[in-house]
Amino acid sequence: MLTELETTLLGIMMMVIMLGMGASMTPRDFLIAFRKPKGILVGLLSQFAVMPFLGFLLAVSLGLPAPLIVGLLLIACMPGGTTSNIFAYFSKGVLALSIMMTTVSTMVAVVMVPILLTFYSGMAGVTGDYAIPAANVAQVLVVLLVPTALGMVLRKLNANIGATIELIGSFMGVVVIVFLIASWVPRNYQLLLDTGPSVYFVTIGIGLIGMLFGYWVARGLAQDTNRSRTISLETGIQNGPLAVLVITLSFAGEMQQEVLLIPVLYSLFIVITSTFITLWYRRSATREALARDAAKVRTV
Repeated sequence: MLTELETTLLGIMMMVIMLGMGASMTPRDFLIAFRKPKGILVGLLSQFAVMPFLGFLLAVSLGLPAPLIVGLLLIACMPGGTTSNIFAYFSKGVLALSIMMTTVSTMVAVVMVPILLTFYSGMAGVTGDYAIPAANVAQVLVVLLVPTALGMVLRKLNANIGATIELIGSFMGVVVIVFLIASWVPRNYQLLLDTGPSVYFVTIGIGLIGMLFGYWVARGLAQDTNRSRTISLETGIQNGPLAVLVITLSFAGEMQQEVLLIPVLYSLFIVITSTFITLWYRRSATREALARDAAKVRTV
């Protein structure tokens, strides 16, 4: 369980992250993106159709108990996390697409996450005290849109200040994950030792399988390999810290501890798995670039 102070710090750090995300965008970016919206629409399909259904399938097929189902479904329904932008950059992906997908998915999440979470929780048989009220999720997301809008305003008023805030927000995304691991894991090492392999499977699998499906959904909808790799990362890397914040504001005591297990583990393992996937994608992008250069030389 996170203490009241830790919950407050998490909330403040999430606001800084959202401020930084907003500072990475300008209204002009939205106008440009929506002239050719196909990549964003494909990303939203992967984010809010593929991932929640995948989370539901994993939860039901493995017969997880109610608190773990809630944690898994919440992760599956979350919008993209800002750390996906970092991995998209290092993988030589389309950074502008990654940033736009993160921003748009966060805005769409205000409506979609409460609907999806309520629907799939009901389908999985989660009722009573473990059912997160849709209003709780919507309120958290709406509140976090305020610093996002403020970041966009600051970027518009002063590009240098906006760029600085964007950098701080991106760095804070990593800090939050480290904070969660450092504050939660040492107090719960025995719980981690007692946790069965099925929990570790879904925790790691939801991200990896999400990336796989995200890539092939994008390819099937005529996105090139570079954009497909970007959509893949954006699909599999969910906003784990946001899920943790929703849980800490919705549950207390032992219930909070149980529901937090998968989101905290996900936040740890997604960094590890995304690093390996990013190295693979980067090598693929480099190989494709060299092949294109060689083709140009042969043509000349």
